[in-house]
Formats: sequence, C-alpha cells, structure tokens
Amino acid sequence: MIQLMSKLAANAYLDGKDAKVKCKEMGYTHKYFSRDGAQCHAVWNKNEYILCFRGTEPDELSDLLADLNAIPRFSMTHGLVHSGFVGELEKLYDQLVAHRSKHSRKKFYITGHSLGAAMATIACSRFEEEDTVELLTTFGSPRVGTRSFVKGIQTPHHRVVNNNDVVTKVPLWLMGYKHHGLLTYINFYGNIRTLTFWQMVKDKWRGWRSNALDGVLDHGMQNYVNNLKQSDKKVS
Repeated sequence: MIQLMSKLAANAYLDGKDAKVKCKEMGYTHKYFSRDGAQCHAVWNKNEYILCFRGTEPDELSDLLADLNAIPRFSMTHGLVHSGFVGELEKLYDQLVAHRSKHSRKKFYITGHSLGAAMATIACSRFEEEDTVELLTTFGSPRVGTRSFVKGIQTPHHRVVNNNDVVTKVPLWLMGYKHHGLLTYINFYGNIRTLTFWQMVKDKWRGWRSNALDGVLDHGMQNYVNNLKQSDKKVS
C-alpha cells in the first residue's frame, strides 16, 4: 500500500491532464481540484477512494508563504496546527467533502508529500470526525500541529521519511510542533529499516558526508518512489 500511495503522491505533481492519463493506467478514475495554488487529486475505482495532496513547488508563491507562515491556530478538531498548512487545505476542503460524499461507500485513503503531507494530515483529522479513513500515508511531512492535535488523530498513519529529508525537521519542535504517525524510515542506502536512535544518527551522517545538499535531495518525491521500489523490506 505504501508503494501505491507513493506513486499517487508523485502523480499529484502532474497537471490535471497528465495525472488523469497516469491514473487511468493504474486503474483509477481521476478528478483534479485547484484553487489559488492549493491542489489535490481525487482518484477512485470500484472499491477505493483516495485523496492525493500536492506538495511544495518553488515557483508557487502561495506554497512558499504557507511553508514560512508557522503561526499556530485552532485546527477545527483538536489542538493547534500550523496556520499556513491549514490555510492551504481550507481553499479546497468544502469541494473535497462534497466530492467524497458521492463515493462514501468506498474505502477511504489519504496521502500527500511535503506541504501536501501536512494538508493530508489536517484533512484526515477533519474527515475522521464524520467518516472512516482507512489509512493516512505521508511522505516528507513537516511537523503539523501541537501535541493535543497529534494525540487526537485516530486514523492509522504511515509517516515515511527518506534519510535526511530537511522538510521533516520543520517547524522546530521547540515551537511546540510534533510529528504524528508510525515512522517508516528509508536509510542512506535506500532501504526501509528500523533503527535505534544512534544507528539513525550514524545513518544520517553518511548522507550528509556524501553530499552537503543531501537534505534537499532526499526530499524529492521521485526519490521516495525509487527507494520504496528497490527496498528489500516488504511493507503494506
């Protein structure tokens, strides 16, 4: 399931027409939502309905502003969240609720990368108030909300982190932001591994030593897709 979600999260970076073609090849019908820089792709088949939130792109000013605007605000469910992230979600949320209602009998999944991962997490916390979300899967997610927000989310969550991905380190935990979800860690060699704290420190050092820009390079969604494809540990 994680590999499938990685492919769909990568597809979210395509424009509506190209994403539709890719999703059709994967056996899904597709609908594209976009407003003021915020974007989400809904895909579905006979049994599944999946929301795929697009992440940050440098040429999208609104995305950059969202990433920089770290003032917390009420999440509308429980606790505080990053105001920039929730602001991006709110541009699309009513449309997504309306569309999901047309496919309410299908199993519901949510995914996203980078800013899209943050939007996906907040969307999940809202949807699960009235709906059942089977699984939340995020890639390169920043910290989204405070401890009370994180504790309030009930949906199972695979939080995938690729080695030194720099976005996973912001906003700073000193500001009260916490990560949510079960960590799925991709090591320097591109394999999924469960490591102790010091093993992870050593593994991250391998990455930084190999390339000073390792944190930026590790954030690319295609790197997540490639590493999950080659990983020798089966995940579902």
